[in-house]
Amino acid sequence: MKTLIDTNVILDIALVRMPFYDDSDQVFSFIEQGQIEGYVSASTFSDLYYLIRKQRGRDWALNFLTRLSSTCQVATVNQAIISMALTINFKDFEDAIVYGVALLNNLDAIITRNPGDFPVTSPRILTPQQLIQEIINP
Repeated sequence: MKTLIDTNVILDIALVRMPFYDDSDQVFSFIEQGQIEGYVSASTFSDLYYLIRKQRGRDWALNFLTRLSSTCQVATVNQAIISMALTINFKDFEDAIVYGVALLNNLDAIITRNPGDFPVTSPRILTPQQLIQEIINP
């Protein structure tokens, strides 16, 4: 399964946000073990850097993003994705970009803690906990 990992799931790990950390960490364990393919939107990296740097410092943020880029594939954001994001009716522009990245890169699912932010069913929208249940109980 090819999955796009939403910013909030990555921040759970980077900032050790409880009680979400364990499930989000398990998602990355599945990626590292090759049970799923993990993708991160290219535009997410700048958002992550900004948010992580504020709490953990520049060097820590860069080190974390380096590890992230070696664990996950980086999905490009291009003109088609931006055009789609500008025209679809999502409350949050960042979520519209995430959806466009998943759709135009033919990814199977978006992994997010905020499934209500994505009012669509294709690609599938899964919480970390739902993904864990699917993999543990196929």
